[in-house]
Amino acid sequence: MAFPHELLPKLADLDWHAAAPSALPDAARQLLCVLPAGEDWFDAFAREAVQHSLQRRGSKAQELAKKPVAVELPGGCLSSWVRLDPQADPYTRHTRLRQALQPLLEERPRSLHIAVYGPDAFRVLAARAAVYTAWLNGCPLPSRKREDKPWALERIHIHGLARLDLARERAVAEGNHLARRLTWLPPNELTPASYRAHVRTLAQALGWAVEEYDLKRLRKLGAGAFLAVARGSQHEDAAIVRVHYDGGGRGKRKGHYALVGKGICFDTGGHNLKPARYMHNMHDDMNGSAVALGVLLAATRLKFPLRLSAWLAIAQNHLSPSAYTQNEVVRALNGTSIEVVHTDAEGRMVLADTLTLAAREEPQLILDFATLTGSMTVALGERMSGVLANRSELATLAVAAGEAVGERVVAFPAPEDYDEALESQVADVKQCILEAEADHILAARFLARFVGERPWLHVDLSASRCKGGLGAVASELTGFGVALGVELLERLRTGAAVMR
Repeated sequence: MAFPHELLPKLADLDWHAAAPSALPDAARQLLCVLPAGEDWFDAFAREAVQHSLQRRGSKAQELAKKPVAVELPGGCLSSWVRLDPQADPYTRHTRLRQALQPLLEERPRSLHIAVYGPDAFRVLAARAAVYTAWLNGCPLPSRKREDKPWALERIHIHGLARLDLARERAVAEGNHLARRLTWLPPNELTPASYRAHVRTLAQALGWAVEEYDLKRLRKLGAGAFLAVARGSQHEDAAIVRVHYDGGGRGKRKGHYALVGKGICFDTGGHNLKPARYMHNMHDDMNGSAVALGVLLAATRLKFPLRLSAWLAIAQNHLSPSAYTQNEVVRALNGTSIEVVHTDAEGRMVLADTLTLAAREEPQLILDFATLTGSMTVALGERMSGVLANRSELATLAVAAGEAVGERVVAFPAPEDYDEALESQVADVKQCILEAEADHILAARFLARFVGERPWLHVDLSASRCKGGLGAVASELTGFGVALGVELLERLRTGAAVMR
């Protein structure tokens, strides 16, 4: 099915060739060659050209493990050569492959050849990582430039393996694409109303159930924290949307988990208006909800036997005469009264009521994604994201899962004594403080009030956008969190991780 704005592009098909090429395939115009570190596995047909290229650069073959080299072979084929250390972490492997693929994909090929060399186990590892990286970067984000012609990689030829099950890599790549493409949409195209329409379209195609808590319903429920933020928009189109995947039916389900995502389609800061420098790219502020949808898509494609609900807090944070202001006191859905301290801390407000709704279904885990705090970006930059949890084993699990898939996360503590900073004289809790210190921890302490006793993991997406790309992803928008979320669900559903 064709989705609006190509939200789910078709990934390249695969052809398998058991032998590595002993001669250059006639149709090959772009060729990626992946070799193990420290061993000479060069094929005879390319040995001379590669050696001459390395000599011209004053490099040795072993240095391909640090920096790939592009070589034009006889017949006009552009080849890119890279060595991978099988002991290196996935993030490093993905980065090397992204760098090696870049000159090939810049030529916008319709087909790509990938040759893997070395021992059997290495060839499996290399093929998995190389195809995954090619899938992520072979479908560029849609362009609105008149001169840009649509392009996508249509076929990948893998040499050196007879066949390999890459369903997991394909599902995660598709989920990552969905997250990035939704986040890419400019704010005049992705409003709360159009976002909700996109979700309904996706749900119809993928067999998801959709339930929308519009403003009228939220007013009846008393979701004052979400409604305070929604007052800034005159369109009455904000909503909390629940998208549900049933996991194959009651007899097959082996777990119940909730995904929660911040979906602020544009964030001006409200009355505490952001300066232009910090308002730029604030259409990205719905990235957490896009990541939640990406995880749900991947789990659906993989037919996880889980009951999964994605709760999307979709709104905008705008200026208007009715927008919420500092020093208001509003009452959240769970009855907690909140003193508003800064209108640009809207993310924790919309998440408060969304987490409450998710917790009422008593899932085994609540996993939320949000571009929540600038202090997390100050702490980690754009290359890693931070996690906080109300169970220490959850934070440990997230770090291990991130290392396994190449999406690195750092666990931060969130001890109870930080609650002292959020004590209010007029309400149960302050929304935040005006000082910038430890805001990522204070935000987590605030959100923890709305999950009750449910196990809960919060991912603050400081790596949602990274200039120059990150890991396997070449675009500035990274889709960070989709692979992490899928790995977490995989470990939980298979019993590799136990939750208390």
